[in-house]
Amino acid sequence: MPKKLASLFRASLLVSAVALLPVTTTGLAAVEGRSGEQFGKLIAIYRLIKENYVEEVKDEKIFEGAINGMLTSLDPHSSYLDGASLQRLETMIDGSYSGLGLSVIMDDGAVKVISPFRGSPADKAGIKAGDYITHLDGVLYYERELDEAVAKMRGTAGTSIRLTIFRPGRTEDFDVTVERGVIELEPVTSELKGKVGIVTINEFSRDVGKDVNNAVKKLKKEAGGSLSGVVLDLRSNPGGSLDEAVALSDLFLDKGDIVSQRGRVASENEFYEAESMFPGDIARGTPIIVLIDAGSASASEIVAGALQDHKRAVVMGERSFGKGSVQSLIGLDRESAIKLTTARYFTPSGHSVQEGGIEPDIRVPQLSDPDARLRAERAVRESDLRGHLINEIGLDDKKLETDKQDDPRFKMTAEELEEEGIKDFQLHYAVETLKRASGPALAARKR
Repeated sequence: MPKKLASLFRASLLVSAVALLPVTTTGLAAVEGRSGEQFGKLIAIYRLIKENYVEEVKDEKIFEGAINGMLTSLDPHSSYLDGASLQRLETMIDGSYSGLGLSVIMDDGAVKVISPFRGSPADKAGIKAGDYITHLDGVLYYERELDEAVAKMRGTAGTSIRLTIFRPGRTEDFDVTVERGVIELEPVTSELKGKVGIVTINEFSRDVGKDVNNAVKKLKKEAGGSLSGVVLDLRSNPGGSLDEAVALSDLFLDKGDIVSQRGRVASENEFYEAESMFPGDIARGTPIIVLIDAGSASASEIVAGALQDHKRAVVMGERSFGKGSVQSLIGLDRESAIKLTTARYFTPSGHSVQEGGIEPDIRVPQLSDPDARLRAERAVRESDLRGHLINEIGLDDKKLETDKQDDPRFKMTAEELEEEGIKDFQLHYAVETLKRASGPALAARKR
């Protein structure tokens, strides 16, 4: 199994010597009590299928179904990956493939969009985080394997596929035809507005820390040697490598904890601290705003939580997705592996982002999106996924609904913003805040 697959989930690859062996009565004898009864029931069902099902069923299909059932019953992020799944995963990590450019998950039998990659065909076609894809080219995709839907959406660049979308908040489904393209994701992009540097992190693939470091240096040079502020845009970033989340946080912190992970097994308990991989704070105290939304998950939440807890940045936007769990990729053989949830993430202050996500210091709705109001009311996050892990600390249900209330400060309509040339209200608000505020004034707004 290529080592680079490991970077998608955690700092190191866990290697397992597990072998898939046939169940025997000798093996069952070693299993006592209730577990033994359940294994016996499993074998009884296997025999009933083999002897009585209307068509002959291969053992491979039965065993894979049992494995998938075990893993998907745990949480939405644990799963079985065979050769084809691993190949697609590796291709996505390489950042170049032909398809639509979507991050999706199977939720309660349906394909749900976590987020479209920025600039991808899906993004340009108007696919939103939280959308459900019910049909592909008119064929219902419900209670099917997620890999089957992903394989259908990928294909030769230039070809098209018709998606039927159910968007929470709308009364009727609608169709969108998307032309597949070559997805060559740029993990980091940057631009300068006045003397405010905007650094957009689209995914946490390899070398993101170095790329952001180089981007900030480039922006400083373009600004004449100094920046009045930096916007780290993590919106619609579904996450990626833990190493790169730590490296990115380390860029702007001199010292202190960045994130910890805690699991049931002691070996899963780890603490990551700022080690000045890049000497000191590369922004040298320049005010920072971190933009997040409902599509900001996992590694994005680690960065936002670390900079927020250390009061190094003001977090702005909407509450993040709330994926505070660690998935380890455990190899079974050369062509199969399992992705298993083994620990939870905690921010420096000890806050678990599981379910609740990261709360912004300044809540700013995306008013330039015509569907913003509906999306805010029906935004889909980790806490909405079937079988999600429950936050072990416990959450106030009312707190999870605070971001669904209207903010009286924001009254402009999408049409009014368009007339003023504002295509991205959240980014506009962040840049204008940095332009207006001096360092001390912005610091006063931090909680």
